[in-house]
Amino acid sequence: MTAEPHTAVPPVPDERTVLDTVTGMLHEVLGEYGLDDAEITMSTRFHDDLELESIDLVTLSAALRDHYGDTVNFAAFIADRGLEEIISLTVGDLVSHVLAAFSTAPATEAV
Repeated sequence: MTAEPHTAVPPVPDERTVLDTVTGMLHEVLGEYGLDDAEITMSTRFHDDLELESIDLVTLSAALRDHYGDTVNFAAFIADRGLEEIISLTVGDLVSHVLAAFSTAPATEAV
């Protein structure tokens, strides 16, 4: 009988942790434009405040997947929105999405 490897269940992050993580990701994206010191809060808008373009959102999506795995699907989050909603997205909207993704993710038991 072979033992199956233990799969650790990732802890559910809190709002501050997610905000800090997303802020770090955004500073990396903004660093390409020399804006890596921009102030980022929950009410910061991706388009109006940070002037992110669609390619920047793709980069952010990849960073989210690298950090959170399949639990956070940014592409699906964006796909459910109209153009005006996407333009008005805030960092807080993304943080809420990440928290919601963890709260609805199926828990896997460690063996």
